[in-house]
Amino acid sequence: MAELTYNEKRMMVVLNTIKEATPEVIAGELNTTAAAVVQFAHLCADKGIASLDRTITVSYALTTEGEQYATLGLPERQVYASFQNEISMKEMQAHPLSRIAIGWMKKKGWVTIEKGQVKKTGDAPEGADEVALRDPDANREGILELVKRGLAEETETTTYSIAITEAGKALVEAGIDLREEVGTLTREQILSGDWKDLNLRRYSVDKLPKRIVPGKIHPYQRLINEMRNVLLEMGFIEIYGDVVQSSFWNFDALFQPQDHPAREMQDTFYLDSTTPLPENWEQVRDVHEHGGTTSSVGWGGTWVPAKAQTNVLRTHTTGLSIQYLKDHPDEPVKAFCIGRVYRREAIDPTHTPEFEQLEGIVMDKDVSFRHLMGFLKEFYGRMGFEDVRFRPAYFPYTEPSVEPEVYVDGLGWVELGGAGIFREEVTDPWGVKYPVLAWGLGVSRVAMLKMGLRDLRQLYRSDVDWIRDTPMMQGGKD
Repeated sequence: MAELTYNEKRMMVVLNTIKEATPEVIAGELNTTAAAVVQFAHLCADKGIASLDRTITVSYALTTEGEQYATLGLPERQVYASFQNEISMKEMQAHPLSRIAIGWMKKKGWVTIEKGQVKKTGDAPEGADEVALRDPDANREGILELVKRGLAEETETTTYSIAITEAGKALVEAGIDLREEVGTLTREQILSGDWKDLNLRRYSVDKLPKRIVPGKIHPYQRLINEMRNVLLEMGFIEIYGDVVQSSFWNFDALFQPQDHPAREMQDTFYLDSTTPLPENWEQVRDVHEHGGTTSSVGWGGTWVPAKAQTNVLRTHTTGLSIQYLKDHPDEPVKAFCIGRVYRREAIDPTHTPEFEQLEGIVMDKDVSFRHLMGFLKEFYGRMGFEDVRFRPAYFPYTEPSVEPEVYVDGLGWVELGGAGIFREEVTDPWGVKYPVLAWGLGVSRVAMLKMGLRDLRQLYRSDVDWIRDTPMMQGGKD
């Protein structure tokens, strides 16, 4: 009895009289809300003095569009009835519902389409969806199909039934103290000692409180912010640029040949627009054709200005780095960019057509490959990856090149981007005389490792529960 709250006691007295009722009925007796009664019932059920049964009822109703088709017939039925045995596709497309109906008539086997002619296959019997259209509760298979088509809506109704148990009856019959409880003490009650004679409300420290969900930044954005702060603390400045870039900056300025496979339509998103070439573009042309003033012999052939003017959705942020170097050719330079890039990728657990890339450059007199590895090791260390190693690699616009790898428990060594020193064919056209250390990494790959994800798509889904359950800090709790 001592463990019951005042509201629980009041509810038990009511239940002892009516034995079983809905929350609404009990709420009327207690002058409170049905939601509050359900909460009281849960607490009493935990103590075994009451039972709380929940029933979920599913019902269906037609949408406004569904109501219209209930009168006129489904689009496929209307179009099917509009012609005799055969009709040309061109004539059928004149029907306002043809775009919806053609696919459904084929799916249901009502028609075949050959050489631009639509032919009926025979009878078109009434389907389960049409039965459900007349009576939403008549055919479950049919109504679910209508729900998928947006012609019907599903509604779940939850009802509760609360009853007193034998233990509850015995408790009430033994007598219940219905004195008002005090949940908050005043200063005067504490100073005077009156609190000793009050009927204080009891609290159970064993019960978890109701979860409070605060607003917070998306876990992926928090990681991006963390990377940004680390680089700013290391003395870098952040640079920005447009998502739409010309092929000149996205490919040509990085000494990528104009016939490179990565520039094909199946790998890159091209736009129906162009951008004029910048000043001194001829030096990039010369580097491509014969090496220009560098020690390179270039790619040979003829460099086509029109191809360099075509616009693309940027496939990396490296083009922004070379533009920044063009505008800041004198040392020292320490800059980075975190931005979204786009590539024609089939969507699967480890690939998406758009993702974030982090790009960094350092340019100064006498910087070396050793400095590059030092910057990378420092950055990854601050991101929580203690063990870092480097493996020789090849990249089109850096030489020498390296792939940094970090050790992850359970996975072993994992490659996390690429790095190197910009080739002279990249820097010479813009008057950059000192070495440029450069690196890039896929931010989403770091996110998957730090968050323990198996599916990259989780980072871009509107999954509120996942966002709420993901700790604010790595290894901590919200």
